[in-house]
Amino acid sequence: MEVIELLDHVLNGLVEIAILIFEYIGVIIIVVSGIRGCYNYVRRSPETKLVLAKGLAMGLEFKMGSEILRTVVVREWSEIATVAGIIILRAALTFLIHWEIKQEEEGK
Repeated sequence: MEVIELLDHVLNGLVEIAILIFEYIGVIIIVVSGIRGCYNYVRRSPETKLVLAKGLAMGLEFKMGSEILRTVVVREWSEIATVAGIIILRAALTFLIHWEIKQEEEGK
């Protein structure tokens, strides 16, 4: 039993580290995209909306990846429901952003 408990502890540690890494990468991408979007807006670049939407979509993909990893370590049904709700909301946002990107690219 000690080996199984050790493996479970190692898995939980690795998953927690991966979750933090994915969350930080997602936040960094979203912040950098926001800054680029502001810069492009000030320059009145026609690419502003498209660049910002693509950055937000990429950031949300990383954040969704962290939520999917979080399902590995949850133990209670209430936690599973919370994580599932977050995943659904982020997936819906990602879908809407991708739809907007497609509309913007077709409009060119």
